[in-house]
Amino acid sequence: MSWSRLFRAVLFLGFIAAASPVAAQQWTGGYIAGHIGFSRIPEGSDNVVVFDRNLDGVFDENITSAAGANAFSPGFCIGAASTSLPAGGCVQDDDGIDFGGRGGYDWQMGRFVVGVLGELSMPDHVDSVSAFSTTPAFYTFTRELNWVGGLRARAGFGGENVLIYGTGGAAWASLDHSFTTSNAVNTAVEDAEDMAWGYQLGGGVDFKFGTSHWSAGAEYLWTTLNDEDRYTVRLQGPAPATNPFILGNARGSDLRRDDAFEFGSLRFVLGYRF
Repeated sequence: MSWSRLFRAVLFLGFIAAASPVAAQQWTGGYIAGHIGFSRIPEGSDNVVVFDRNLDGVFDENITSAAGANAFSPGFCIGAASTSLPAGGCVQDDDGIDFGGRGGYDWQMGRFVVGVLGELSMPDHVDSVSAFSTTPAFYTFTRELNWVGGLRARAGFGGENVLIYGTGGAAWASLDHSFTTSNAVNTAVEDAEDMAWGYQLGGGVDFKFGTSHWSAGAEYLWTTLNDEDRYTVRLQGPAPATNPFILGNARGSDLRRDDAFEFGSLRFVLGYRF
């Protein structure tokens, strides 16, 4: 069964249970919870490397040879390049484990429940994209998540022992960036920022165990981190003046990847309500 089918089945059971009579203020109060689950980076057509050839800060140019040919006509691939040729393929990134903890507070008004929560999670993700030049050579950009923080609102409907909710808010993360290349002619100078900001959207269902303080549930959360401009590599001399990276500007050319850091997580949550 796919993640989406499993989550839809859990939500369906939650909707049925939420139709039961509601106990007054059943969901009002603070809570702490931990989660563990799986996280996946989708494959996208925007996983490419972009170039600023004249160093004007706009990444909308091609790197061309002295003859005017596109030096990166072999294209791009998702993952870390295995060889200097596209035919060698790329090692794609695997799904990762996502675990973490949160604390929050909910207010119940009839069946309507609103709340706020803060969360720290540790998704296990290493995300790479590679570009290939006609030299031939590869140029691989890699980013790795250290942790993700979130501050989100949530709102939904609560029955006697079931809460169905949507959630959304701000996210920020610590990342490590790296660059590898088989190009031995140009020098690579890195400009990196290790923090990125973005947002999270998702939904879930919580089940309370009778009159106890414990609850369990499932949640799907989509995270987008605006990391496109957080890591730039400049390729410069000592290559000769005819080198494609210094044809447009003697100081070199800037490269960076052009996609946000996006991933979806399916979590199983265990909480304690005060």
